[in-house]
Amino acid sequence: MAKSAITITVKLFAAYQEAFGASELILEFPNGTPVRAVCDRLITKHPELTQWRNLTRFGINLIFVEPDTLLQDGDEVVLIPPVSGG
Repeated sequence: MAKSAITITVKLFAAYQEAFGASELILEFPNGTPVRAVCDRLITKHPELTQWRNLTRFGINLIFVEPDTLLQDGDEVVLIPPVSGG
């Protein structure tokens, strides 16, 4: 029987890391959740991150993926907002 919930590790960078004051989070989602839902949940907790919603790239297990890619139990997700610098 398939698990109804999955647990993922979310690595935080830049604005996300600043907002949460942590470099990673362990989150649980329903099975069949797209990776974009991770971003949505973080923005729900920290609305100031809304400005990054459409600019953030998603990675799962070190591979860039599309926002509608489904999460799997044990995935390591990275949310990469645009980084300014020089």
